[in-house]
Amino acid sequence: MVNIQKFFKSQDDETVREVLPLLPLRDIVVFPHMVAPLFVGRNKSVNALSNAMAGDKRIFLATQTNAGVDNPTETDISTIGVIGTVLQLLRLPDGTVKALIEGKQRARVLRYVPNTDYFEVELAPLPDIPGDAIETEALIRTVMESFNAYARINKNISRELLAKMGAIADPSKLADSVASHFSFKLENKQRLLETADLPRRISLLIELINLEIEVFQMDQRIKGRVKEQMEKTQKNYYLNEQMRAIKKEMGTDDEMSDELKVLEQKIKRKRLSKEASTKVAQELKKLKLMTPMSAEATVVRNYIDWIISLPWFNRSRIQTDLETAENILNEDHYGLEKPKERILEYLAVQSLVKKLRGPILCLVGPPGVGKTSLARSVARATGRKFVRLSLGGVRDEAEIRGHRRTYIGAMPGKIIQSLKKVGVNNPVFCLDEVDKMTMDFRGDPSSALLEVLDPEQNCSFNDHYLDLDYDLSDILFITTANTLSDIPLPLQDRMEVIRLSGYTEPEKHSIATNFLVPKQIEANGLTLENIVFAKDAIDALIQRYTREAGVRNLERTIAAVCRKTARKVAGEKNGEQHIISATAIAPMLGPPPFKIGQIEEKDQIGLVTGLAWTQVGGELLGVETLTMPGKGRVNVTGKLGDVMKESAQAAVSFVRSRADNLGIDADFYKNLDLHIHIPEGAIPKDGPSAGIAMCTAIVSALTRRPVRRDVAMTGEITLRGRVLPIGGLKEKLLAAHRGGVRKVIIPAENEKDLKDIPATVTDQMEVVRVTHMDEVLGHALVLESGERLFVDCSTPLPVSVSKETTEPAPVALN
Repeated sequence: MVNIQKFFKSQDDETVREVLPLLPLRDIVVFPHMVAPLFVGRNKSVNALSNAMAGDKRIFLATQTNAGVDNPTETDISTIGVIGTVLQLLRLPDGTVKALIEGKQRARVLRYVPNTDYFEVELAPLPDIPGDAIETEALIRTVMESFNAYARINKNISRELLAKMGAIADPSKLADSVASHFSFKLENKQRLLETADLPRRISLLIELINLEIEVFQMDQRIKGRVKEQMEKTQKNYYLNEQMRAIKKEMGTDDEMSDELKVLEQKIKRKRLSKEASTKVAQELKKLKLMTPMSAEATVVRNYIDWIISLPWFNRSRIQTDLETAENILNEDHYGLEKPKERILEYLAVQSLVKKLRGPILCLVGPPGVGKTSLARSVARATGRKFVRLSLGGVRDEAEIRGHRRTYIGAMPGKIIQSLKKVGVNNPVFCLDEVDKMTMDFRGDPSSALLEVLDPEQNCSFNDHYLDLDYDLSDILFITTANTLSDIPLPLQDRMEVIRLSGYTEPEKHSIATNFLVPKQIEANGLTLENIVFAKDAIDALIQRYTREAGVRNLERTIAAVCRKTARKVAGEKNGEQHIISATAIAPMLGPPPFKIGQIEEKDQIGLVTGLAWTQVGGELLGVETLTMPGKGRVNVTGKLGDVMKESAQAAVSFVRSRADNLGIDADFYKNLDLHIHIPEGAIPKDGPSAGIAMCTAIVSALTRRPVRRDVAMTGEITLRGRVLPIGGLKEKLLAAHRGGVRKVIIPAENEKDLKDIPATVTDQMEVVRVTHMDEVLGHALVLESGERLFVDCSTPLPVSVSKETTEPAPVALN
């Protein structure tokens, strides 16, 4: 301390002095680079903080030599402290103040400035006195070794803190930071703060850390001896044995013994896996040693009950008669040839092979096409039991794999719970809405499904609660989804994807006649003597009262007609028959919300019918283009995505490059503005498949040639005019068929997808394959007699169906 004062005196003339408010501290020493929360209640201290906040927020922090003094004087406050910065100040309701202060620099008090409101001092910075560099480096290494040794025995020191300390290069900052994390005595901390000589300060810190390690180890040894002497489990065991002996003498232990005997008999009768038998035997042995009313006994008992209630080897007898299975599938569902064929293939192989792992199918399609009901029919056709698990909104991985038994109220996951409920280990397991799962901080349930749906791994599925391997390989898993893109790629890779497209109008008519109408007539208490649906009535419901890919809304409208008819029948006495015709529907359901067909009434300039894919099927997509005097600006509207806007730019560039061939002024882009709009602006739209439609609309607007109203088109355009393939062709052609389109222009590379289109659609439409934009313009624009554009498009290209198959990607309108 004497040497330091001498150093101050020799440096006074060179030291920058400043005047700051002083905040006396009790029971704490603040080091440089240390952030400390302080509760301040004394008036002078509150005034000092207020003065600091009014200025540059700097304040001097010094520790009282005697913490018990409420009104300290100059002699009660240490002369060496830390200059700090007030980071945050919060005034509490009781008048006290909570302050968050960060230490910045050591300083010493030169003199006290007279001030009655608070302590104010003149300060001089206290710089570090560096020592030999090699010696300092050696001391720093020793400090880190001692700190690491302390962290190994004190679990409150985190690895992140160790890494943070190890990253500090400044020896002074490292010593202060390490010291701030120890609960040294107040006088030792003050000694560290007052030591300006860096090697001496680090040496003192090492001594204090080693002393702290010895004290901590001694404290742990004392606690260990006390714990060994008063071991609670040994005491409880001794008392339990005494109570058991007393009950046995009194004859009151029979009830518990009988229950354990019944449980033991259940275990002997139950066929379990080798691992499960060993585990149950261990748990039963523990249960016998516990008191019946203890919490642990309840946990063990529940665990044993779960194990013996699972269908480890219980199986349903599988129906392998292909003709019976095919009849059942056809009875329940109209169409859906692909999934039916796949199920029949599985049954055929099952009849030839004794052991066959169940397939994992993923049915993807719009709402209302019968995905979940098809899974139920598969169970009926194969003679298996059916169990369904809805995954919509599931966001916790434990829903699939369960919780570990250490948690209160832990249970197995939904997979194991469903198997217990169904009672066999080879059911048809429908995982509904697999694309609706979400992920949050609790985990990713789709990742947990990877093991469940992997044929190579699910033979040893390990639930967290059971902690036993369970064989799921005999289960026929069927998952359902509306969009494939929302399913993670690793999960897609484990499933066989089968697409279910929207129904055509003839298919809907057959479904309504054979399935929906009889179902709703019976559900509403009617008979064929009360109500009969005419053919034109069902056609009107399909065309004018519903617009969907499936038949869910169609069933609702049929139910509405049946309810209104039931009301009439209930009020009648003679019970006459009601014939529901097309003209009788409007008084029941009101004006029809849809028109039959959506094509325009006449050919128009700049208006093209495009085709879009949505989650509920295909839609007709109008593309409008206007020209107006301007400076060549291209405006694209309709809530379009980036890909669709780029397609519009590509179309404009192609038209500019072919302006001479099209008879368009080569400088049109200098004098005209183009506005491209896709109606229904509130609906987001994206994808490249509207490229040729936008290009055709631009050419029509610039050449003033109308576009044929009965022509629809889909395809991506390149800068050179090539027409590239698109996805969702089946849904788009079905939409064109519903809308009354006579000719559809598609990319030639999509010819292979035409094999999936029903003949009832292709027979009523002309499907034209194109490879270049020149062909599109020839088919779409209304040309004068003898007028040609680039190529002869008067004869449509032949349509042939390739045997190749591709899965259409979900693009365009979302």
